[in-house]
Amino acid sequence: MSKRLFDLLMSSLGLLALGPLLILIALAVKLDSPGPVFFRQERVGRFGVPFRIHKFRTMRHDPAGSGLQITVGADRRITRVGQFLRASKLDELPQLIDVWQGTMSLVGPRPEVPRYVAHYPAALRDKVLSVRPGITDIASIEYRDESTVLARAADPERAYIDEVLPHKLALAASYVDQASVWLDVRLILRTLWAIVRS
Repeated sequence: MSKRLFDLLMSSLGLLALGPLLILIALAVKLDSPGPVFFRQERVGRFGVPFRIHKFRTMRHDPAGSGLQITVGADRRITRVGQFLRASKLDELPQLIDVWQGTMSLVGPRPEVPRYVAHYPAALRDKVLSVRPGITDIASIEYRDESTVLARAADPERAYIDEVLPHKLALAASYVDQASVWLDVRLILRTLWAIVRS
């Protein structure tokens, strides 16, 4: 089975099976704080083509887009419902729409905002962006507590660019070299286990 066929099949089944849960989460987000249900943000996709990612909104609505593009520690912008959604990773479920549309894959390097893609070394940039970005990957599992780690840095954004991002890129490049449907299945299972365990 091809990776795209696997993504299309699983995202279709996921959206159908999780439909009631998605509706409940949408209602919780709407009732918890004013603003849209979804958080839409430009990310860099395959071959450098930009797209707008779907996530349940977990922060106070900020039309001006001010503030850091990374989350640091107990970020004051995060809502009550948002805290639960982030901890359980349920805020990522709407990305099944992106997978179904073909801008994302179930598994692949996490899509970054243009601001941080600009810091990719040229060679790694071409490799990492040669595949569709994913909902989960090895780095997502290893950096589940990323915001806590960054909160300890004097300059969180600098720490992300200089320390976290290079390691994420190395893991992403490793995934591209080994990519297969069976590797994707293993990483999906590892992700689910990490969520349950936490």
